[in-house]
Amino acid sequence: MKRRYFVSGITIGLLLSLLGFYVSSNFCGRVFGRFGQGRNPYVLASAGSEVVNLQNSFVNIAKAVKPSVVQITTERTVTQRYWDPFGDFEGFFRSPFEDFFGSPKREGPKTFEKKEQGLGSGFIVDESGFILTNNHVIKGVDKISVTLNDGFHRYDAKVVGNDPKTDLALIKIDARGVPLTAVRLGNSDMIEPGEWVMAIGNPMGLAASVSVGVISAKGRSGFGITQYEDFIQTDAAINPGNSGGPLININSEVIGINTFIVSPQVASNLGFAIPVNMAKHVFSELRDKGKVVRGYLGVSLQPMNEDLAKSFGLNNSKGALVLQVMPGTPAEKAGVKEEDIIVSFDGKEVEDMKDLQMKVADTPVGKKVRLVVWRERKNVELSLVTAEMPSDEQLASAVESSSWRGMKVSAITAEMKERLRTDDSSGVVVIMVEPGSPASLSGITPGTVILGLDGINLKGLKEYNEAVKKVPREKDVRLKVRQGANNRILILKGEK
Repeated sequence: MKRRYFVSGITIGLLLSLLGFYVSSNFCGRVFGRFGQGRNPYVLASAGSEVVNLQNSFVNIAKAVKPSVVQITTERTVTQRYWDPFGDFEGFFRSPFEDFFGSPKREGPKTFEKKEQGLGSGFIVDESGFILTNNHVIKGVDKISVTLNDGFHRYDAKVVGNDPKTDLALIKIDARGVPLTAVRLGNSDMIEPGEWVMAIGNPMGLAASVSVGVISAKGRSGFGITQYEDFIQTDAAINPGNSGGPLININSEVIGINTFIVSPQVASNLGFAIPVNMAKHVFSELRDKGKVVRGYLGVSLQPMNEDLAKSFGLNNSKGALVLQVMPGTPAEKAGVKEEDIIVSFDGKEVEDMKDLQMKVADTPVGKKVRLVVWRERKNVELSLVTAEMPSDEQLASAVESSSWRGMKVSAITAEMKERLRTDDSSGVVVIMVEPGSPASLSGITPGTVILGLDGINLKGLKEYNEAVKKVPREKDVRLKVRQGANNRILILKGEK
């Protein structure tokens, strides 16, 4: 009897288990997408046509642009120093008489040369072999090699020209009859945050890697990477080796050149690209002239803010404040004065200092433009003819003085103000002091700001140059200076 009940219990238990399995499998199949034979095995795989079309678009973009993307390998020779830990070992076998009759041998650091390789990306912009990349990819190297997307054809490249002010460079290869595919260049002025973009390059040497994201923002600046900053921000993955590669829109057009990222230790998905419209100008200039010719006004500028705008009687902080006008420049000839606020250039409103710099740089040399400045609480129209921007050496001489009593000074530019951590542009800043000179003996050091000379307040470099010309060679002068956060009076001895 007990055995019969036991068997019945087992039978009932098995029936209940089978029923539970059937119910649960049916339920789970509906919830998690597991269906029987003849049904769609994964519900989530049946994506709508829009998703499939988007995916196909990315595939087609990659296929269209990849043949134009190249891998750039660089090589340079670096000299390294080291101390030989066994440097005195040879001395163990020297004659003891050498220690008495000869000068002791001193082991100095030894050197050896080492080959260093670099890696970057670029893209073909002309079927004749012109390739755009970043200047930092090819800067200071001995050899540049370019490998096409097929991984088979490899060529030596020569530098056509470079532009450190935008971190762009143009190189060229001779493909020897191999057909090259050039990219299509888009219009970076028309892009908007939220648009899909694709980055193609060689991160960590992984050739022709594709990543996808969106435009996060545009018009980014203030990184101190280049002089002209107007970066596109993207969250498409960019890594070391991507530098110089293209950022592409949904129409398979290049709209940017991938340049740098914020360190992953600081933040993620912060990549930046140079707008292609800036690169178009640089490309044509480097190809035709080997250098970039830019327009030039001849002023030192400072960004505006609400407090400054209010003090000048403006109802907004647009425009760029003139700190200094260089002698003999287009700005001086046009009648621009210190503390003018440039609010319009060539018929276009000036948003800020960066915007004015970009507008001037893109203006052809010799063009006559209308300048509107805010002066004494009213607009003043001026006529100005742009000149060619001087070299860095020429620009430095325009803002720096010649040596006087063992020191050289510079006008306080916007960049200088950031380094000095001050909002005051009055005076001049010392940039060089000769050891043993009167300036050095008086306690003047690089970074010292000279505010006054013998009771004369110095607004800038012009007043400084005029003041020192009047000082007799042997006369001691009284200087009012700022060193760090403190103002001091120093006596600068005359030259005997």
